[in-house]
Amino acid sequence: MPSTPDGNRTGPARRARRTHRVHVVSDVHGNARDLARAGDGADALICLGDLVLFLDYADHSRGIFPDLFGTRNADRLVELRTARRFDEARELGRRLWAGIEGDRAAVVEQAVRKQYAELFAAFPTSTYATYGNVDMPPLWPEYAGPGTTVLDGERVEIGGRVFGFVGGGLRTPMRTPYEISDEEYAAKIEAVGEVDVLCTHIPPEVPELVYDTVARRFERGSRALLDAIRRTRPRYALFGHVHQPLVRRMRIGATECVNVGHFASTGTPWVLEWG
Repeated sequence: MPSTPDGNRTGPARRARRTHRVHVVSDVHGNARDLARAGDGADALICLGDLVLFLDYADHSRGIFPDLFGTRNADRLVELRTARRFDEARELGRRLWAGIEGDRAAVVEQAVRKQYAELFAAFPTSTYATYGNVDMPPLWPEYAGPGTTVLDGERVEIGGRVFGFVGGGLRTPMRTPYEISDEEYAAKIEAVGEVDVLCTHIPPEVPELVYDTVARRFERGSRALLDAIRRTRPRYALFGHVHQPLVRRMRIGATECVNVGHFASTGTPWVLEWG
């Protein structure tokens, strides 16, 4: 084998180390246009839920609620919820639904199906997805194609790293479709166990990560998730749910905790690369 002037032997270049790249989105809320491009240049797309758009708090004319009841009623609902006047918000909803013909659940399901058909069609191959608190998990098997893997309380290997997924949210006065008990959520966290990247819809229960600066309220985070991060020390904990957090990124021990963003408004995925 020939040598260079400094005596180092030369030969065929060593094979370059393979770099892996995933794009991560959360809180899609109807943004199918940008979702269709979210996986460009990545080995995989990860979606952390909330595909459905019931009501856009930034634009009250968008979503299932204003489609059914008009923007003025959407304005009022947002006003009541922001003021944490949840009983009045529910009473407003009851009055409005009383004027709608047909079964309420069937009307909502039809609207959600329309959104899911468009959104799941926008997912690239390969996509790994879990549910958000406003999603309807029983419908997902009908729309998830062969290139989309749905995980909840489960693990998968991507590029040599183990990713764990836990979907849904905890119970709140908002009563969104996929809210579960703290005990059920903790059981899913326990089932995932030790992973390199822990992917959830909601954040760990840390004040800076759960406070929404625009809605001016603390969203629900998970104490079980926080305990798991401290105990199992994943490289990353990725989540969404809080659209305008006080802090988007912070370390908890060895773990980098990242709110991957409100994809409905940014249209830009968060990027994770390793090699």
